[in-house]
Amino acid sequence: MQEISTKPYLLRALYEWCTDNGYTPHIAVRVDNQTRVPRQFVRDNEIVLNISFEATSQLQMGNEWIEFNARFSGKSHKIEVPVANILAIYARENGQGMAFPVESAGGEAQDSGADAADEADTPTTPHAVETAPADPAAATEASDKPQPDDDGSKGGGRARLKIVK
Repeated sequence: MQEISTKPYLLRALYEWCTDNGYTPHIAVRVDNQTRVPRQFVRDNEIVLNISFEATSQLQMGNEWIEFNARFSGKSHKIEVPVANILAIYARENGQGMAFPVESAGGEAQDSGADAADEADTPTTPHAVETAPADPAAATEASDKPQPDDDGSKGGGRARLKIVK
């Protein structure tokens, strides 16, 4: 019998921790041909999804897939994300969560089941992360030059994941 990855269990545990503490759980996802999300919201082959109870319906966090219904611009969409494509899960309010290594984005989706044995052999070591929480008020303040991020670089205000070892 093949051992199941710890990743889906860690995702469910961090989701529960977020909700128990009143935080809003978000997942960062690498988008490929297996990922079913509204493409107009994808940037650089990645999307961040709010998976809170208020933002989703029929959320199912399985060992292979995270599936739910969500509204984007008022239109309902069925979202399907392979657990293997999840880059991170974190609380929007304080950025606490965990990042996961994801295999290189080859662009083309592989046959489902064809690479299941290969994926099981690839170890995944999660890292605790902190993100700069997105502040809607700060986004509305106009500034001609990018604001420095926590690390001093001028990242332009986009939230970044910081690996904490």
